[in-house]
Amino acid sequence: MLRVGGRIFSDDVIKRLSETIQKEPCLSRRKLSCLVCEWMDWRNQAGRLQEMSCRKALLELDRRKEINLPKVNRHYAFQKVNKPAEAPPIAEVSCELAELGDVEIIRVTTRFHSKLWRSMLEAHHYLGSGPLCGAQLRYLVRSEHYGWIGGLSYSACARRVESRDEWIGWTEEARKRNHTFVINNSRYLIAPTVRVKCLASHVLAKCQTRLVDDWERVYKYRPVLLETYVERGRFSGSCYRAANWKYVGGTEGRGRKGTGATVKDVYVMPLQKKWQAVLCCCADGKVHVRQRVAQKEPRDWIEAELGGTKLGDARLTSRLLEMTGMFYDKPLANIPQACGSVSATKAAYRFLDNENVDWKAILQAHYEATEERVKENSLVLVAQDTTTLNYSTHPNTQGLGPIGTKSEKVRGLMVHDTMAFTESGTPLGLLNVQCWARDGIGSKHERHKKPIEEKESWKWVESYHAVSQVQKRCRNKSLLVVVADREADIHEVFAEQYNTPDGAQLLIRAERSRNRKVVDDKESCEFLWTKLEQQPVIGTREILIPPSEKRSARQAILMVRTMPVTLRPPMLKKNMPAVRVWAVLAQEVNPPIGIDGLEWMLLTTVAVKHEKDAYERLEWYARRWGIECYHRIIKSGCRVEARQLESARRLCNALAIDMIIAWRIHYLTTLGQETPDVPCTVYFSDSEWKALTTFANKVKEPPDLPPSLNDAVRLLGKLGGHLGRRGDGHPGSEVLWRGMSRLADIEVAYELYTT
Repeated sequence: MLRVGGRIFSDDVIKRLSETIQKEPCLSRRKLSCLVCEWMDWRNQAGRLQEMSCRKALLELDRRKEINLPKVNRHYAFQKVNKPAEAPPIAEVSCELAELGDVEIIRVTTRFHSKLWRSMLEAHHYLGSGPLCGAQLRYLVRSEHYGWIGGLSYSACARRVESRDEWIGWTEEARKRNHTFVINNSRYLIAPTVRVKCLASHVLAKCQTRLVDDWERVYKYRPVLLETYVERGRFSGSCYRAANWKYVGGTEGRGRKGTGATVKDVYVMPLQKKWQAVLCCCADGKVHVRQRVAQKEPRDWIEAELGGTKLGDARLTSRLLEMTGMFYDKPLANIPQACGSVSATKAAYRFLDNENVDWKAILQAHYEATEERVKENSLVLVAQDTTTLNYSTHPNTQGLGPIGTKSEKVRGLMVHDTMAFTESGTPLGLLNVQCWARDGIGSKHERHKKPIEEKESWKWVESYHAVSQVQKRCRNKSLLVVVADREADIHEVFAEQYNTPDGAQLLIRAERSRNRKVVDDKESCEFLWTKLEQQPVIGTREILIPPSEKRSARQAILMVRTMPVTLRPPMLKKNMPAVRVWAVLAQEVNPPIGIDGLEWMLLTTVAVKHEKDAYERLEWYARRWGIECYHRIIKSGCRVEARQLESARRLCNALAIDMIIAWRIHYLTTLGQETPDVPCTVYFSDSEWKALTTFANKVKEPPDLPPSLNDAVRLLGKLGGHLGRRGDGHPGSEVLWRGMSRLADIEVAYELYTT
């Protein structure tokens, strides 16, 4: 007894097959398969013999040496490999949906339409035109005003897909009996030259209204469920979600024949209300439904940030998206806790150790997404800073270096990152990250002799290069200003900006101990601080100083002075140019007793011509604190220093993911304050805000309309421990990442009990 093609071939059937072949060696394979279908009563829903399915089963029996099929005596036209027809010309279309005129869905029934459909799919669909499996219908899409614009097909469903089968809830018996009632949207194409918003979801909905009747007309039964598979890392599936298809999970990546394939997201669309009663009905007439397992839909923002990551293999990109989602849901968890299963944990460790995975490639996709957000703002402040990651508690980790003094013997990694902010402080994302392990800590005298390219100080110039490249591409849309602390006060950075006329601008805080020499308009040479302190006060400015480990928050009143100066190059670097900048000196008036007063000397290449310009530069520099908050989120919120991955290379790969997640958390913290009244759907998915509102408000049904972003953020803060009292202020990043960890589990429970 053998199971082949979903049917059981008994010993009697195999014996009868062999005897028939011996008696009638000239019997065609078609007639032989028809005989077997009659013996086994192998028919489809319309009562027709399943001759093609049977023929495939006979070929498998022949391959296993169970029978010896007669030789093929006849060849058919469809077996010839023909040169594909040339695809029809498709117009360049970029307009509104209404401007297409009537969008017509035409079923393929003629040879002309068949050639047209095949040539279009071969030319523009990444999978080509086929082969399509089992029962199938094909359609063409035509615009009243622009002609042919796409095509799609429906065919037999996959026999076994774990995530889909768990969502349906059918038993194994019901699946074998009723799988033909599920049909697969196996191909879908809107030509790449056609860019019309909402067209894809419109075509899906329009085709769906006629599909059931067409299928019944051809195959004599009505399907009850549609399915489709969207390749992760290549497509986001947004058109299916817009057409109300439901995400139910992902494939395992084994492929139809078990030889390996890309991971795909599975979407379904019920075609009638009682679809489950049809699919889960067993031979005894009773409906047996297993408990459904809720699946979490990939987040749109993860697709947008990392969907274009180039790791050399689409499966690696799929794994990256999946891991990012798991890490984001539980930012405080270690890798096994975040993954939630042994198999997912092993897959995560394999990914981080894969030689084809490079942390720079992961971040490159994020850089590109950040650049698109930069283009939407006329002014962008780009803060850069250095932080250290301490892994001294993991002494066996390979590839680390010293991060403190020789006496401290602290080992870890150095990270220098560059983040773009809006003028109001909303983080747009990273534009450059440098990560390295020091070889050692040389003496100050040894470091002094090295050229700048061999020093760590080169990180400031390298970061400026990256930002300037973005500035060149955004020349007519955005002004980028690089903001840095006193460590960046080196003449090489200013000289680099001087030699890059179309590069980014600079705003750097000067170091008093360096007290460089400047040349004023009268060409007299004086020290910078002395020169500025002699200038008259143009006014005072009150700013908020945020809290830190050594101080509490306070309002500081600053006296402001300003003037243009020319920075002279250092004595040992006379080959460098003198650089014209504007200096703004701000000194705190009457600081609290026991606290050093605030004192900023800002050097900027952006002109300061009026009093308000000077105040604006102070506000710009204050935004630099955003990157310090970001570093705190990386270390405390994502706990990157707790990663135990045995090598610096693996740590860097994990760090790239954690840095993107930390940006997203920081983004939520500031977005809730900047745009509190927008709907929370700009950040939260439907299932997230519904789970959040029902759990936080202790109600069974979510509100009809999503709450504002500010209200949703405050509810999320409550999950993380924010009391929400009148004087408590807005939830900070720490309580929000704690709340997000809880929300991930709440959302799964919500979907489990409401679907």
